[in-house]
Amino acid sequence: MSLNNRLAAPLGLYIQREKKVTFTFEGQEYQGVEGDTIASALIANNQWLISRSFKYHRPRGPLTMAGQDANTLVQLKSEPNVLADKQQIFRDMDVQGQNYNGSLENDKDAKLGLAGRFMPVGFYYRAFYKPTGIWDKWEPFIRKKAGLGFADLTFKPVYHDKAYLFHDVAVIGAGPAGLAAALKAADAGASVLLVDENPILGGALTYHRFDIEGVRAQALREDLIIKALNHSNIQILTNATCNGWFTDNYLPVIQGTRMFKVRAKQCIVASGAFEQHVVFRNNDVPGVVMSSAAMRLMSQYAIKPGNKAVVLTGNDDGYLCALELIKNGVEVPLIVDMRIETADSVLHSAVVDKGIKVLFNSTVYEALPSSDKKRLSAVQVHSITGKGQVSAGGITIPCDLLCMSAGYMPVYQLLCQAGAKLNYDDDSARFSLTNLPKNLHIAGSVNGIHELDSVINDGEQAAYKSLMLLGLSSNEPQVASCVKQTNFPWPIFKHPKGKDFVDFDEDLQSKDIVNATRLGYRDVQLVKRFSTVGMGPSQGRHSALPTARLVADATNRTVTETGVTTARPPFVPEKLANIAGRIFSPHKLTPMHQRHLELDAHMIAAGIWRRPAYYGDPINRDNLIQEEAKMVRNTVGIIDVSTLGGLEIRGPDAAEFVNRIYTFGFLKQPIGKTRYAVLTNEQGVVVDDGVSCRISEDHFYITATTSGVDAVYREMTKWNAQWRLSVDIANVTSAFCAVNVAGPLARKVLTKVCSDVDFSNESFPYLAYREGTIEGVPVRLLRVGFVGELGYEIHMPSLFGEGIWDLLMEAGEEFNMKPFGVETQRLLRLEKGHVIVSQDTDGMSHPGELSLNWAINRKKPFFIGSRSVDIVMARKQTRKLVGFKLSAESNRPKEGHIVLASSSQIDCAITGNVTSSEYSSTIGANIGMAFVGIDQQDIGSTFPIRIDNGEIVMAEVVKLPFYDPTNARQEIQ
Repeated sequence: MSLNNRLAAPLGLYIQREKKVTFTFEGQEYQGVEGDTIASALIANNQWLISRSFKYHRPRGPLTMAGQDANTLVQLKSEPNVLADKQQIFRDMDVQGQNYNGSLENDKDAKLGLAGRFMPVGFYYRAFYKPTGIWDKWEPFIRKKAGLGFADLTFKPVYHDKAYLFHDVAVIGAGPAGLAAALKAADAGASVLLVDENPILGGALTYHRFDIEGVRAQALREDLIIKALNHSNIQILTNATCNGWFTDNYLPVIQGTRMFKVRAKQCIVASGAFEQHVVFRNNDVPGVVMSSAAMRLMSQYAIKPGNKAVVLTGNDDGYLCALELIKNGVEVPLIVDMRIETADSVLHSAVVDKGIKVLFNSTVYEALPSSDKKRLSAVQVHSITGKGQVSAGGITIPCDLLCMSAGYMPVYQLLCQAGAKLNYDDDSARFSLTNLPKNLHIAGSVNGIHELDSVINDGEQAAYKSLMLLGLSSNEPQVASCVKQTNFPWPIFKHPKGKDFVDFDEDLQSKDIVNATRLGYRDVQLVKRFSTVGMGPSQGRHSALPTARLVADATNRTVTETGVTTARPPFVPEKLANIAGRIFSPHKLTPMHQRHLELDAHMIAAGIWRRPAYYGDPINRDNLIQEEAKMVRNTVGIIDVSTLGGLEIRGPDAAEFVNRIYTFGFLKQPIGKTRYAVLTNEQGVVVDDGVSCRISEDHFYITATTSGVDAVYREMTKWNAQWRLSVDIANVTSAFCAVNVAGPLARKVLTKVCSDVDFSNESFPYLAYREGTIEGVPVRLLRVGFVGELGYEIHMPSLFGEGIWDLLMEAGEEFNMKPFGVETQRLLRLEKGHVIVSQDTDGMSHPGELSLNWAINRKKPFFIGSRSVDIVMARKQTRKLVGFKLSAESNRPKEGHIVLASSSQIDCAITGNVTSSEYSSTIGANIGMAFVGIDQQDIGSTFPIRIDNGEIVMAEVVKLPFYDPTNARQEIQ
């Protein structure tokens, strides 16, 4: 197709005319140019119909040309809900419209609009709640009719990452206010980050006409941009969106596939304002646009937006839009001004001199679509007789473009996230923002300043305030003021036939908002939740103000009293990949790490640590794990357990403190003994476990899980800030390292290197604690049995870890001792039925579900979560963690596979999931642990597990532990 609507240079700031780009839309080939968005390229080819509306499937075209509305949502092959007025085209791009049945041009569901009276606001709440279960029947149908795109399940994720930036001043928005602020701050020596969501700096200077001649904006923009681009103190991010404000000016800025995490000492928000629409019948017909959208099409994309345009305005900016249209060959027969008179007589004379008629105190009451409903053909203009009221008769003006501007609403979202309050003066229809944090400032139209000179002054004023707080000297600029009136107080003209849209995203009309208040939802927050107004992709950018006005009017309040709905991050939809990105997580290495590498260990992440999973080629993983397990069961093995958390509790109240923290009893724990320690939170959920060693009356050494120790330490310090017990708490995880020597021959290995400790059962029984030395290095010795064999944990200062590892390896050489990895350890502990917190537990697991009742001391008056534990364990239980077994020939379930209530039912209810699963050569079967329904827990019963490819396997519930149920292996002489 030919590009038949292009305007001549120098228009077209965003495009490269000589670089043609061919793409398809709805199966038809179109041609655009580099820099075009999907929407601009289609409009250049006279294709205004781009999408269908959410509820009524009405034809929709661009409204803002700035990505501020949902009218342009389209489907790409790999991504739904793409904004056509933001997404640039690329060669061979395949684009489809969204939300239609049949074809975009002939949507079979367009007739839903005829049934609008049967689908009032909130109809599904009232129509589908009875009889019980009826919603389950209707939901798939409603979701299908209102669906927005489809996900490509074969999509291959692309690379995303994060970066960190630190600046004195972050300026959000590179319009005239933002550029002025950035330059003043940078000139004073501040490090400045300038962020703008557009591909070119300038903001409104790239499209808006600020004077009658239409020349000032371009000259000013070029001057400011040259200075900013060449300033050594300014870093610029274009095509970047600041997606939220968090405490202390912590700003997530997304640019493409990268998220910048910005810390700024001072932040200046020059985010501008959203132009507001007028509410009248059929105000969503393709061809009805914001005035700023028409000017963007002309200036940024060099597109003639129409042949004959009517301008509907409540401010003087509509006149400037009309002059720009005339300049670019668009016929403008009429300006419809809702005001009694214009504030600028010179501007009025200028448009009249161009042959444009002006009707004051009038409005467009209805837009008339073409016969196929896909493009504007005319507007009906009526005189205004009162607030929201019009005369009975009017005139019809043929046109294919209607440019409207009811005023502007500040882009307040980031500021309200920071705690600012948005105020509205009902008499003057002006906005203001107050209650800003100390180091956050605003400038330009977001601050209610709209005259260009004042906008620039306001940006400099914001920079000056920032510089004073930074301690940098600068000349104080003139305080900005603005008398320009931009907002018409009541641009809402309800039509008896409806289709006067307040919210384009959700197809919500004036009557929907009013009816919500009549049903008792008087608070604007409740109106939002009942009607879904402001909950669509545009997040209230255009619906918030008319909604507040309608709610205020219906409840006899002011807009100030009504307020607008809460603004929460993110500011624009944020891909999960941006949040995930490339993780910058520093990792720790144990003192023996180099030795593991020398022994050909396969390293894996364990919390923030790197640990050996097993030793050898990953191709032989399963065999290697089984061989390492046999070694521990039959002779002796050694494992690096330095990643265990270590906590020192010292002081006169140490025993009392430990007794309050953990579920077991510790007041009478003997010196020289260890005891299993379970930690629950205030909700009664098991969140960590470890071993408590009592070294003396006032000294405990407690281990915690690798990934949980930091949280445990944090909780300990938090609680003691309240309890004020006389204890000192230290996280010594990195100060100590540890190894576990386990197996029937473990005693023989230890005896060779630690001669000052008697390792006999009589002197060093199971669960005892001793201290000794190895080559003069003091060590702590714990006789524990996590892997189910005679075993000793040796904890020593990290500085000596590698040396003691070497001594132990040398001592074990005659017994053919070799190291084993964490995967083997997990198999060995599984055979003993030991729970791993966070693997065999989740955020709801209480001790009763885990069969840890024995680890709770019911006699002591308190431990963290004690009351909650009593409550949740007294309730009727719904699930249980059990051990299960399958034959060695059966397909082994994987961790995460689901447990079903029955294998014979279709879409059977899920009762649990597999938490641990492995093949055990010791048992000669596939074994594991899983949460099952409470009626599936009986020993000897079976339960179904759905594994890969939907296959069902039946697992047998067995009594734990699988191995050595009498603990005889711990008594080996």
